[in-house]
Amino acid sequence: MAAEQRHDETACKRVDGGITRVFQLLGKRWTGPIVAVLVEQPAYFADLRRAVPGISERMLSDRLTELGAAGLLVREVDEGPPLRVCYRLTQAGAALEPALRELGKWAETHLPESQPCTE
Repeated sequence: MAAEQRHDETACKRVDGGITRVFQLLGKRWTGPIVAVLVEQPAYFADLRRAVPGISERMLSDRLTELGAAGLLVREVDEGPPLRVCYRLTQAGAALEPALRELGKWAETHLPESQPCTE
């Protein structure tokens, strides 16, 4: 090929740092659905487990801890009896609502339910 096409490395831009940070957190399995549930209202641990089918208690606990460390949710203990733990989004977490709503609309249009999702 006389006019061999070459990849122009300067034409490629690096991924935005903000996008990288968002997907490092929200791109983890289960994190998006957990946040989507909490956008609607605060929830107890058991309610979150029921609302996100297939998640284990350990994974839910891990994801909630990560979201708390990122400043997106707070853990509140209701002394009871019985003792219960409620999770609610912080202002930063609640600010994800418009983006999640738009992603849901996009999925309805571009990711039909009959299309298998790969992991």
